[in-house]
Amino acid sequence: MLTPYLTLKFSGTIQYGQMTLVYSLIPFLNTLVLFGFETAYFKFVLRKGQEQDVYDTIVSSLLMSTFFLTLLTVLFNRQIASFIGIPKYPEYITISAFIIAFDAISAIPFAKLRHDGKPRKFAFIRITGILLNIGVAYFFLSICPALYKKHPNSIFLVIYNANFGVGYVLIANLVQSFFQVVALSKEFAQFKWKLDKVLWREIIIYSLPLTIAGFGGMINETFDRILLEKRSPLHGDAATYEVGVYGACYKLSILITLFVQAFRMGAEPFFFRQSTEENAPKVYARVMKFFVITICCMFLFVALYLDIWKYFIRDEKMWEGLKVVPILLFANMFLGIYYNLSIWYRLSHKTTAGAYITLIGAAITLIVNFLFIPYFSYMACAWATFLCYGSMMVISFVWGQKQYKIPYAWKKLVAYMVIVAILYFVYQFLTSLWTSTWLNIALATVFILLYVLFVLRVEKKEFQKLPYIGRLI
Repeated sequence: MLTPYLTLKFSGTIQYGQMTLVYSLIPFLNTLVLFGFETAYFKFVLRKGQEQDVYDTIVSSLLMSTFFLTLLTVLFNRQIASFIGIPKYPEYITISAFIIAFDAISAIPFAKLRHDGKPRKFAFIRITGILLNIGVAYFFLSICPALYKKHPNSIFLVIYNANFGVGYVLIANLVQSFFQVVALSKEFAQFKWKLDKVLWREIIIYSLPLTIAGFGGMINETFDRILLEKRSPLHGDAATYEVGVYGACYKLSILITLFVQAFRMGAEPFFFRQSTEENAPKVYARVMKFFVITICCMFLFVALYLDIWKYFIRDEKMWEGLKVVPILLFANMFLGIYYNLSIWYRLSHKTTAGAYITLIGAAITLIVNFLFIPYFSYMACAWATFLCYGSMMVISFVWGQKQYKIPYAWKKLVAYMVIVAILYFVYQFLTSLWTSTWLNIALATVFILLYVLFVLRVEKKEFQKLPYIGRLI
């Protein structure tokens, strides 16, 4: 939601690139702090009679690790800032450290809401935090500069520095993170300081491979921005601006990313609860089918309407990077399918497999980016993401079917994705024959409707089983 505003506000500057670099670092540190405890909570909280012990032990451990890692990040803020390419702004790293700390502290209470089946409270806190973030960012980046021009002695300007720029985006994020901790006070009130050593050891053994996998996952997801800044054929501010172009265009794959994230929020506790049922594998296969159908439709919705979505980026100079969007959309489709597939090692207590798979993906990301960024710039980043997530998806499927057989209709699902790719290439060919935006939009609408009708016809019996939707088919 902030991308159109920030790309307009920072238009023609390197500030959006600086912000992209900072937000490529935060997930790394967040993974180290969380240590896979969120997934571990869903795994161990199913033990009857130990629900409170699991909650207390994980939160106690998380509070200690958060304190030490936050302290280290603040102490070495200058070195970290230099590493990611913003040596003049160590204060950005300090603010980020506290964002990470508050997010980590609230992670398990949020997981508890998901486990307890309280999506409304979960969503209310999250959405309120997002609106607060947007409001604070707008206050500092729009209202304060206007006041500074008209009323330079205003009391509101006591906390304003006209040169702080990207720092205010981080301040807005910090306010959101702190609000979430306060809003979860009821969940914190249920916590007692307790560290069951035997239980803690079990949790650590389960979580450590997930942490390695998570760290590898962050290399796959965000490290390409840092490598782009360091290995770009451009230098200095031009390289930082290029990072901003890639970061802004990456946002256009956000619909699929958002859906995958929302799916993970609901699916993780659901999958663990479902694991005790006899028909669990069939349920997982059915969930996968609907998931793939949904993200295929989302791909078409974004890729075919790119003439409209590009206005989401208000700095028109950044449109030069739009060619990465279809590649990244497909890459995020693969990532979403991988999250579905990863249930086999989470349920079978073989989280080490997840670490191996993710590290293979990380190796692909690092090698492709390191070798090809100097020649192909951010296009290399996009293709590295595609190859990384595609490889992880295939490896997880092949390995998982040997360890935990799930009857996925994989031939049909592959066919759905291939058809989507063919539709996109046909669309690209036809639209190259004319220059009319309206004809492009009309053709895109026809293609999407044809695809939806095709899927409804093939999966008619499946859709008829669904509540509400089934009545319409």
